[in-house]
Amino acid sequence: MLLCFGLLSAQEIIPDETPKVKVKDSVVNKTRIKADGVAAVVGDFIVLESDLDREIAQLEAQGADLSGVTRCELFGSLLERKLYAHQAIQDSVIVNELYIQSLVEQQIEGILAQTQGDMEGLLKFYKKESEQALRDEMYEINKNGYLAQEMQKKVIDGVEVTPEEVRTFFNDIPKDERPTFGTELKVAQIVVIPEITEEAKQDVIDKLKGFKKDVEENGASFTTKALFYSEDSGSKNSGGLLPTMNRKRPRMVKEFRDVAFNLQEGEISDPFETDFGFHIIYLEKIRGQEYDVRHILLRPEVTPDAIKKAEDKINKVRELVVSGKLSFADAAREFSDEEETKYEGGKLTNPTTQDFNFELTKMDTEMYTQIQGLEDGKISEVIQDEDRINSIKFKIMTVTDRIDDHEADFARDYLKIKELALQDKQVRAIDKWQKEVIAETYVKINGVYRDCDYQSNWLKTQ
Repeated sequence: MLLCFGLLSAQEIIPDETPKVKVKDSVVNKTRIKADGVAAVVGDFIVLESDLDREIAQLEAQGADLSGVTRCELFGSLLERKLYAHQAIQDSVIVNELYIQSLVEQQIEGILAQTQGDMEGLLKFYKKESEQALRDEMYEINKNGYLAQEMQKKVIDGVEVTPEEVRTFFNDIPKDERPTFGTELKVAQIVVIPEITEEAKQDVIDKLKGFKKDVEENGASFTTKALFYSEDSGSKNSGGLLPTMNRKRPRMVKEFRDVAFNLQEGEISDPFETDFGFHIIYLEKIRGQEYDVRHILLRPEVTPDAIKKAEDKINKVRELVVSGKLSFADAAREFSDEEETKYEGGKLTNPTTQDFNFELTKMDTEMYTQIQGLEDGKISEVIQDEDRINSIKFKIMTVTDRIDDHEADFARDYLKIKELALQDKQVRAIDKWQKEVIAETYVKINGVYRDCDYQSNWLKTQ
């Protein structure tokens, strides 16, 4: 966490000195840079010698294996991010300032939590004279990272592959170089969710109405209430602030969008329900098609009686399946409370490939733990679980159609091959974009970094 915002540094120029570094050596064997000169300029951005050291320090802190990775390779990736950020500004990519500020707050809180609140030590580490100077630098770092990320998305947005392109991509792979896919299997489950009582629902509705009244009539802070009471772990630490909502690119569930887009700026909604629980929304700002919103989420309490009834039900379902009185698929269609899987006989969809096959080595860790050791066609014991929507649920699982390691087959592995073809096309689109933009952008590489062998034409005619 101490270096969590060190990938892209602020644009501070420190007097140049000659760096002592072997640019072609691996990172692990590098000589320490003592100076902090200007290593490069990309458009409006400056890359300092210290930027590279900070990135290396962060990667090492995260446990990355940097053996064999050169400073030149890492420096090239820094240049790419600066190029993305520079072009994002040229293309007028909009920055969500509230979102960036909330990131800064979270980062500072996280760092101070690990350093027992040692702000002086933090300022010393980052060579800043004041907390505000540190916040300003962190804001610029996060803003530039945000711009780079949005620009990358823009470059590959709309890149698609046709079936013929997928076939050509596969046929162009030499037979002895075709990928091997690991053991695959299908997973199905039957889920029983404890029923929520109307009394429990009304209780959270009344609480949310109380929050709204306190803010509107007594001047209480919506942000503070979200920090203290919201059950949305993804937004509560930022006072309930969500990523910017856009009318043209809706990402939230329909019920949430319908309420948010019908509020006036500064208005708080009445409580409403989604699959995640009950919410109130505060519309903070409208900027054209973009809406900055905060929300408070409360989930109704699940009673012990409801939990007991759900557990008894799943045990009875398991008895029916194990005894052979009902097939797993039929039991799922009749008894499962999970809408996404019940009509497919309980079969889970792989979110990456969008089919029913899961590659064992790439399976979600939690799912792997739950089906590990489960023989094909056997039924698991009852598993108590939870998810983003339900704080408790019960399920039984089964595994079918296991396929051992095999060489890629076009018909059977079409969706995975299509994903590889798409990634290849996206890489080529990025390469093309980089060549065009580098040619049109002012780029200056200084000192020893002019000796690097870059994949992109960073040196141009220098």
